Amino acid sequence: MTHHVPPHSSPAALQAEASPSTRHLWLPVAGEGLRYRLAVAARAVIAIGGGYAVAALSQAALSVMLPLPRPEATITATLTALVLYAVAAMWVFAARTVWMAMLGLVIVALPFGAMLLVHFYTGSAS
Repeated sequence: MTHHVPPHSSPAALQAEASPSTRHLWLPVAGEGLRYRLAVAARAVIAIGGGYAVAALSQAALSVMLPLPRPEATITATLTALVLYAVAAMWVFAARTVWMAMLGLVIVALPFGAMLLVHFYTGSAS
């Protein structure tokens, strides 16, 4: 059984017109579907790992740098880190490309890392 595919039809139009039993014949092997799934998986890994890194760095930096008593500084830094984690995850899925998502997280994480380095290398750790 062969199927005639008109040359002027787009793959999306063909897929929309296909019956469920013949739809698989027009889908390319390892094509757009796989690329899309890998891109979503990459964004999920970046959102989880990168979001955690941003949250952890921000919590550590803010807890030692905020001019508050230690318990209040720690609570404030932890609550801020939770918000940053959610915002980082949303940013990863809103960014135009995976590379822009990673770059955005690095740009946010760098100041917190620098704050920690300055704090501990200047001997102001208490």
